[in-house]
Amino acid sequence: MLNIEIRRPIVEDINELNQLFRTVITDTFTKEGIEEKVDDIEKEIEVKNKYLVNDFESLGAERYFLVGIHADKIVGSIEYGPASELICDCTNNVFKGLMEVGTVFVNPDYQRMGIGNQLLKDMYFVLQNKGIKEVCLDSGYTSAQKIWKKKFGNPDYLLKDYWGEGFDHMIWKIKVSALV
Repeated sequence: MLNIEIRRPIVEDINELNQLFRTVITDTFTKEGIEEKVDDIEKEIEVKNKYLVNDFESLGAERYFLVGIHADKIVGSIEYGPASELICDCTNNVFKGLMEVGTVFVNPDYQRMGIGNQLLKDMYFVLQNKGIKEVCLDSGYTSAQKIWKKKFGNPDYLLKDYWGEGFDHMIWKIKVSALV
């Protein structure tokens, strides 16, 4: 396992984080076989950048990021904030009051090295210290869905063919203690 420093982002990290979002999202779309959906890639990057700005503007009160650093390079990120509109809509607002863990991104060159698990573990401590007992998490990416199913079991909501034939969307409700 790599030696990773986990910390809160600083303003000087914004450009590097924006590049991480672009790299991971583009790589994921390519691996999913949907790289031609350029508008969707750009929209997703834009949302993640807005979440980051929201973290800085609210001093972590509305969105809260952690970043993983290896050799002075940001190699991963994770954040939590209010459940997305997508989650609320797809659960008929059942998950509306929950916090959502998201933006669990690891640079493709550093994937499968335990960085995502380390980010989840550190986020567990943040959520626990804030008294948060349950969170939600969602994914429309088949590669991420395999990881989350292995880690958290079957999703609470399975939206068959939500993104097109063969592209489901999954939503989990997770006890914070399950993050470690």
